Amino acid sequence: MNRTETIEHQAVPPLLIGGRELTSRLVVGTGKYEDYDLMQRAIAASGADCVTVAVRRERLVDAEGRSLLDFLDTDNITVLPNTAGCFTAEDAVRVSRLGRELLDQLGNPGRDWVKLEVLGDKTTLLPDPVGTLEACRELVADGFNVLCYASDDPRLAVALRDAGAASVMPAGSPIGSGRGINNPHAIALLLELLKDPAQGGDPAYPVIVDAGVGTPSDVTMAMELGADGVLLNTGIAHAKDPVRMAHAMRLALESGYHGARSGRIAMRRYASASSPFEGVISTIPGE
Repeated sequence: MNRTETIEHQAVPPLLIGGRELTSRLVVGTGKYEDYDLMQRAIAASGADCVTVAVRRERLVDAEGRSLLDFLDTDNITVLPNTAGCFTAEDAVRVSRLGRELLDQLGNPGRDWVKLEVLGDKTTLLPDPVGTLEACRELVADGFNVLCYASDDPRLAVALRDAGAASVMPAGSPIGSGRGINNPHAIALLLELLKDPAQGGDPAYPVIVDAGVGTPSDVTMAMELGADGVLLNTGIAHAKDPVRMAHAMRLALESGYHGARSGRIAMRRYASASSPFEGVISTIPGE
């Protein structure tokens, strides 16, 4: 069996976060879909077994009184509550505890998880670093596995990890912007500080790029940089064909994962012929 035949059947291994394995390294959201049927089909196409849910009541229950949780296979999907819409550490901690109460009633493994978002303002939706760090410390002390939405600031990422965050989730670009990875150099440095043992890091520490992803190539770039996974919502939910886009994102993640571990060729200033010029048969007379 040659190398190509082997790699064709090599699955992307599970991602371990907070002592729990996720079969898929793609985490998707549940918001912004036209209806719940479309959401269900897109989640299935993505292959994700972990989805984020905003736990504030106005986002959990629609105008008809239907709960979003009723349309999720909570027996097989880990629900990751998030604190979307929180602008203070106090509010984020309160919403996190509400999410734990809701999922505890369902017996879902996500009951002790939270995707922590403490936003700085309504215009940029960028994270408030001080509030995020404060809320992270309090939630860790309260027994949560905290997955922290953060900026791409490498030093903040280290501080969140040291505060006990189960995963740091740097933004590729602002939430819902579809701009992809704005600063790949910052993400690369962040990954180096969190994962390189020489820098005090741990190669197994999970880092998930979160927010701003618009295309499959954005997902592939995130994985090629060395991220362990990608979280996205708008890029799928607002696509013209969300189900097909979800499938494309799934394939892109697999491609980026394997590409990052294949050892890319070195970049060169000049061309390098695929075939040597020595011994080439010439058709020019006299040569």
